[in-house]
Amino acid sequence: MRRIKLLHTVVWAFFATCVAAIPLAAATGRLGLALLCIGCVLGETLVLLLNRWRCPLTDVAARHTQDRRDNFDIHLPEWLARHNKLIFGSLFVAGSVYTVLRWLALSSRPAG
Repeated sequence: MRRIKLLHTVVWAFFATCVAAIPLAAATGRLGLALLCIGCVLGETLVLLLNRWRCPLTDVAARHTQDRRDNFDIHLPEWLARHNKLIFGSLFVAGSVYTVLRWLALSSRPAG
């Protein structure tokens, strides 16, 4: 169970980093990196969608414990595990919109 919880935390940290990197990459004009991060998060979203909005690692962890607290399967504070999708989903949408706006601004500059 400890390995599953650690793996889940590492996977979560990767995607949380992607979400945080999107607006930072866009702000510095690294739109390719922002798009790569957006693609990674969209891939994760597809996996969640296909698994009834649950991480497949949650299902694996559930086989090893009766605990069903919001953070039973991941090393996060319970409040963050409970609101994870809302918090990072909102940040993802905002970062993606910012990336599009930044791309439009950069592409409308005159060549020179």
